[in-house]
Amino acid sequence: AGSSGWLGRKLLYGLFPSPGRMRVALLPARLMQRLGLDRMMDAVGLNRIMPGILRRMYDQLPVLQPAESPLPTRLPAKGRRRARVGLFTGCVAEAMFSHINRATARVLQENGCEVVVPQQQVCCGAIHYHSGASDPAMQLARTNLDAFDHDDLDAIIINVAGCGSMLKDYGHIGQELVGGETGLVERLGAFSSKVQDICEFLVELGSVKPSGELSLRATYHDACHLCHAQGIRSQPRQLLNMIPGLKLIPLEESEICCGAAGSYTLTQPEMADRLGVRKVGHIFATEVQAVIVGNVGCSMQIQAHLRRAGRPLWVAHPIELLDLSYRNQRPPA
Repeated sequence: AGSSGWLGRKLLYGLFPSPGRMRVALLPARLMQRLGLDRMMDAVGLNRIMPGILRRMYDQLPVLQPAESPLPTRLPAKGRRRARVGLFTGCVAEAMFSHINRATARVLQENGCEVVVPQQQVCCGAIHYHSGASDPAMQLARTNLDAFDHDDLDAIIINVAGCGSMLKDYGHIGQELVGGETGLVERLGAFSSKVQDICEFLVELGSVKPSGELSLRATYHDACHLCHAQGIRSQPRQLLNMIPGLKLIPLEESEICCGAAGSYTLTQPEMADRLGVRKVGHIFATEVQAVIVGNVGCSMQIQAHLRRAGRPLWVAHPIELLDLSYRNQRPPA
């Protein structure tokens, strides 16, 4: 446990919060996936001789899409400008799921939003805060506070439920950790009040109706950090129901955790696996072609368990479907 604990802390604090380091660390994995070496490793059981936490990380790794070039600092609104928003791109999200950030930016532009992407933004600090490392979490919060000119923005948009919960909590966390610095606590509170999940924001704004047809049977999983922490349940479904041809099938126990729970898959593997098996059992019962979820942690966990069951399905963010419909494009086969 000693070396695994040391390695776990190194990965949780040193690697995950840095998109740059994550991208470099993922280069061998991208190459292996492209050459099919990962499937070969699985077939001969090489993955089973990795140290515990590394094996967990390998098992959780989704199929990585090609890395995207960095987003510009400003993207103009399409048509009449309805809002000016900041886009929070995250750390694991930007390193592994950069395509979701690009889809989010396009959907915002389509809805008349000017999108500002601060280059100085950093990890939200959730990994640190939830594992008791309060000082680094507060340092990251201060950096994000300086990166986003929140007074000049109508909203700060986030597409990852876990990060959204943390960012919306900056005000309370500030009171707890820097109670004496009243000015800082007030600024953190003002920042938090601007944070909105992308689905929540679009429904409030009045989303432009998409016209491209997606003939797809899909089900929606409620990420804990979205439904329990932020109370966002109906908005993703409202947006999905606007897409022509998309048939949304209800998921049994949709609001029960999939087992990801932030870093739970790495720190509590047995419980995480039990929940993962239970979740994909319900998914298979719906007989769908796609699983929709608004959190990258859930996405990785569900993808891993679908693969283990030998029945991989397309696991996507609600915004990816909206983006495809706006652009009149087909979902991946």
